Amino acid sequence: MQRKGVMYAIGAYMTWGLFPIYWKRLEGVPAGQLIAHRIVWSFILLCLVIITTRQARAVRAALNPRILTTYLVAALLISVNWYTYVWAVTHHRVVEASLGYYINPLFSVLLGVLIFREKLRPFQWIPLLVAALGVLFLTLTYGTPPWVALVLAATFGLYGMLKKTAPLSSLWGLSLETGLLFLPALAYLIFAEAIGRGAFLHATVEADWLMVGGGVVTAVPLLLFASAASRVPLSTMGILQYLNPSMQFLLGVLAYHEAFSRSRLIGFGIVWAGLALFWAESLYTRRASAGLPVPELGEG
Repeated sequence: MQRKGVMYAIGAYMTWGLFPIYWKRLEGVPAGQLIAHRIVWSFILLCLVIITTRQARAVRAALNPRILTTYLVAALLISVNWYTYVWAVTHHRVVEASLGYYINPLFSVLLGVLIFREKLRPFQWIPLLVAALGVLFLTLTYGTPPWVALVLAATFGLYGMLKKTAPLSSLWGLSLETGLLFLPALAYLIFAEAIGRGAFLHATVEADWLMVGGGVVTAVPLLLFASAASRVPLSTMGILQYLNPSMQFLLGVLAYHEAFSRSRLIGFGIVWAGLALFWAESLYTRRASAGLPVPELGEG
């Protein structure tokens, strides 16, 4: 069961890691229309899944004003995340987008401290400070904060925080989130068409199919991720999640030849060092609490 869960997790993270290839094929379409299509077609696909699995009545019974409010906020956060990511990919900022998903776990830890009053061990503060230094270095070097990375980390971190306490399953939750945005997204696409700026059916056949397929590439990895999360330990999921930004980073540098100067390498390196310290401390603590042998300082 756990092996199947690991395969689901790898499938989800690798799909997300390959997203730049998908959205790069739609560079000529405005990011707002891409997100609107992503919402519309995701909702239609998820409705078909719910209807074919005969869950519609259960979904309606689970709704109440508190749940609707929670998922409306989650929907707004994930839509901002999607828009920022697609804009970054179509404007040659894949490397910076990958930075956002590298620092997201540390941002989530910080949210746990600030919102849920979780206690950090003394050495857990060091990785947070190191990662913050990396972001500060990038800001000073380029004269502006890496806002794409910060928006992606903040919106996905806050989205994950809401989902942590949300009562619905991944399928129901994503269906409700896209459902709440469905009419505004559809209205936006109709408006764009009315003023002569609509891309759908006015671009290539490939672009039309890719816009429709945005629903599939949105829903499938999220459903794979939900299936994996119920089967795989959190520590394993935490390690596997770096497949996503690592693949994006390599695509940005090697495939799309985005600028990666020495100063940017230093900034990224500081953030990577913070992540390495975070996971090393976590692994050391888990082994110690389980009574397993841990290396002494100075051991090779």
